[in-house]
Amino acid sequence: MRVVLVGYGPVGARFVEEVLPAVETGRIDLTVVGAEPEQAYNRVLVSEFAANKVDRRALDIIDAEAVAATGVRVLTGTAVTAIDRTARRLTLGDGQSLGYDRLVLATGARAHVPALAGLSQVEASTDPAVPADDRQVRGLPAGIVGLRDLADAEVVARAVSDRRRILVLGGGVLGTEAALAMADQGAEVVLIHSGPVPMARNLDHGGGQALARAARRAGVIMLGDFRATGVICEPVPGEGARFGALLGEDGERIPGDLLVLSAGVRARVGLAAAAGLPTAAGILVDPSLRSWADRSIFAIGDCAHVATGRVGAGAESVPGGPRGLIGPGWRQAEFVAAQLVAEAGRAGGPVLPETEERPPVVMLKADGVDVLAAGRVMADPWDSGSHALGCSGGVEVSQWVDPARGAYVKLVTVDDVLEGFVCVGMPRVGAELTVLYNGQAELPTDRSVLLRLDAPALTTGGAVDRFAPEAVVCWCNGVVVKSIMDGVAAGDDSVECVGRRTRAGTGCGGCRGRIAELIGRQATVG
Repeated sequence: MRVVLVGYGPVGARFVEEVLPAVETGRIDLTVVGAEPEQAYNRVLVSEFAANKVDRRALDIIDAEAVAATGVRVLTGTAVTAIDRTARRLTLGDGQSLGYDRLVLATGARAHVPALAGLSQVEASTDPAVPADDRQVRGLPAGIVGLRDLADAEVVARAVSDRRRILVLGGGVLGTEAALAMADQGAEVVLIHSGPVPMARNLDHGGGQALARAARRAGVIMLGDFRATGVICEPVPGEGARFGALLGEDGERIPGDLLVLSAGVRARVGLAAAAGLPTAAGILVDPSLRSWADRSIFAIGDCAHVATGRVGAGAESVPGGPRGLIGPGWRQAEFVAAQLVAEAGRAGGPVLPETEERPPVVMLKADGVDVLAAGRVMADPWDSGSHALGCSGGVEVSQWVDPARGAYVKLVTVDDVLEGFVCVGMPRVGAELTVLYNGQAELPTDRSVLLRLDAPALTTGGAVDRFAPEAVVCWCNGVVVKSIMDGVAAGDDSVECVGRRTRAGTGCGGCRGRIAELIGRQATVG
């Protein structure tokens, strides 16, 4: 079976790993086409690389030599410009064509360039054959980047090393993480967002206020309720235009040496749409991750919009959208790989199609700033009747605030089951709430007992044993305590060693502190 994978990011890399056994036995002939010149790397850690907190090797997620040794053909720095669904052939940027029996699209997403005066004509590609919304953000004036790939990260890294004044436009998870990481490395950073608090999509107002205070303490200048309208670029002899300042709707001028755009992402669907595949927020696929219009084509990761029904190509009424997280993307890659391996003749069948998961836990990765949130968090503690969340069960909202110590916790439960939470400045409470939320377990009657987990003298004692053998540590890869401890017993003495053996900590990186805690705990016990 000729399988072609378009897109070689972390989700594409996981797909490759899963089909390698079938490639080695000759059941699958796999070709990978990646637009970037580099081998697959972990985009989730790009902001940490940009802030000089990890080196380039930390981003590697696949053994390129081992992949090549199996016979996989990898074409990096190569664009796919067209899909001929009738002939089942791809046209590449150099004019060559490539046939397929099954096509897997893992084209991911690109940074969104906001509508700012001075940027209207700059979102251009050096390759006009590539569909517009599949292009990387290129052609921006010097001093403006969309932090999405290694080229962007290298620009930011130089500014951090030179202690430049960096403006980050966008207060979502990625923008906030990037701002905190750069400030931690000594750069002067201004985080600019349009709402009253950062991470407004994930946190309630109280949690956002707690995060803003923690960020200010970490050295980030916070600028909220700012409506950016344009940029000022100044001519530099021999360089052309260079960013100088960000403009607000009230005429305010925010100077800076570098502007980092973190205003969301857009799925790369141009290639699919040009081939007549239905698209909405992403490439429309059914729960088996096959295109609505073509059973020989799959989509996975940030470009995949999973939905049932047949409402037509480009229909804006299709609910949902791409998940935007690496864990679900990896599970999609594993599922499609299982389908194709089974189809190619391997005994047994694929795992069941991906089912709708609970809204995932969002974790802010920053040294000294602990933020976790998930589910329905906007319920008012003084209006917590069953109508508050649109459900028939008994809704309760509990809230604790300690501004002096930067601690904030909010719990939203339905019939004592945790349906949403926000936790700022209390890492052990957050870890236990994550276990409770993902396990849909009941909370203790006295909710306040959870707060004791972060008391200086206590490390355990909550409703759930975080060190139980089957307790999940890495939600991206589904790695449990026992797997990590088995590795530690076998000699894994660092987070990196554990990651190589189990994959734990190789996704979003949010569990790396917990892995280190387990390693330290084993050393103490031993």
